[in-house]
Amino acid sequence: MTIHIESTAQWRQVLGSSSIVVTDFYADWCGPCKMIAPTFESLSTKFSKPNKIAFCKVDVDNQREIAQQYSVSAMPTFLILRNGTLQRPLKWDINSLVNSIIVFFGLYFVSLFSLDPYKSAEASKYNVRNPPAAARPAGGAGQRPGAPKPAFRTLADMGGD
Repeated sequence: MTIHIESTAQWRQVLGSSSIVVTDFYADWCGPCKMIAPTFESLSTKFSKPNKIAFCKVDVDNQREIAQQYSVSAMPTFLILRNGTLQRPLKWDINSLVNSIIVFFGLYFVSLFSLDPYKSAEASKYNVRNPPAAARPAGGAGQRPGAPKPAFRTLADMGGD
């Protein structure tokens, strides 16, 4: 069930009583807000749990203070708050982005200029999934080389008989 926020006190009470609060900041004059409202209501009906998950609607024209608190400037805006704290869905990490680009182009060029691109990419120092055999740790004590495991298994193999 969707809770329509009528005051700042009610907003604080909802934040204090529910672990997760999914909020729709809307305006009565907003066309996209009206279009998404049935979907938000449906999600609210399916996933609301008392004292755990609450779905709220905040009219930005009537509750300007709450909208300003979360820097809402466009409607509709959906925010998820966990234990009263805003959860940001994405955070840029420039180092991770640069590393991903280097790995991509490293594998691309290694496989582009080789006769067997698959083997070259597999043996490349840029391979992050399966490091080359030279980089893998040598077998430790108690390990014996055995028969190679089959690469393809069937449903019968999973039966355990």
